[in-house]
Amino acid sequence: MTAETVTGSDYGDLVRTHLSRVERHNAGALDDVAELVLACVHADGTVLTAGAGHSLAAVAETFYRAGGLACVRPLYHPELLPLHGAISSTSAERREGLAAEVLADAQLAAHDVLVVFSTSGVNPYPVELAIAAREAGCPVVAFTSVEASSTAPRRAGTTLAQNATVVLDNLVPPGDSTYPPDAPVSAPISTLASAFLWNLLLVRLVDKAARTGVQLPLWRSSNVEGGDAANADLLRRYQVRIDALG
Repeated sequence: MTAETVTGSDYGDLVRTHLSRVERHNAGALDDVAELVLACVHADGTVLTAGAGHSLAAVAETFYRAGGLACVRPLYHPELLPLHGAISSTSAERREGLAAEVLADAQLAAHDVLVVFSTSGVNPYPVELAIAAREAGCPVVAFTSVEASSTAPRRAGTTLAQNATVVLDNLVPPGDSTYPPDAPVSAPISTLASAFLWNLLLVRLVDKAARTGVQLPLWRSSNVEGGDAANADLLRRYQVRIDALG
């Protein structure tokens, strides 16, 4: 299906085509990230996830979610969330030094993994997070768009992708919008693509853990039999290091 033939009723096909491209493009990198995260779990480390603006939707996808990893610690600052102030959230992610504030009590270690969601990947907050983590010896996984980064203003002088250990490219076009295809003005796809990539990672983790004998700490739904009891064990294990679980 070409861009010229896509109509509103075909939008689902456009999305499915994009996600299929994302899966194929990132196959090797996803394997690499799964190995990093599996080693982190095996070493009793923490997966720290971060983002700003609407990338915080992806961070929410990683945290305290049925079927998700319990060893995830979200890095968060209220000023970064548009619901606390749209204009101020844009200013916050462009402010130098905020990453250092957010990381102040994180105590990053080599057996942890930092995951940063930022489609443009050019603002100081995500870039400084990546730089600080690499300096601490902690591997960095970037969920970003290489194409969008290449055209966005370099507000941090460098990009998230350039400072990452592994890049997962969500292939989002500059501006994020996808519809209509010939002159897109609506239907942003970054949230869908990043959530899809995260769940592709979880699938690989489950398969690799089964082959290697590593037990993954996975949340259960609290609305199924035995879910609360299973989650209580995980809460006792991780609350001491992940304040957001309180």
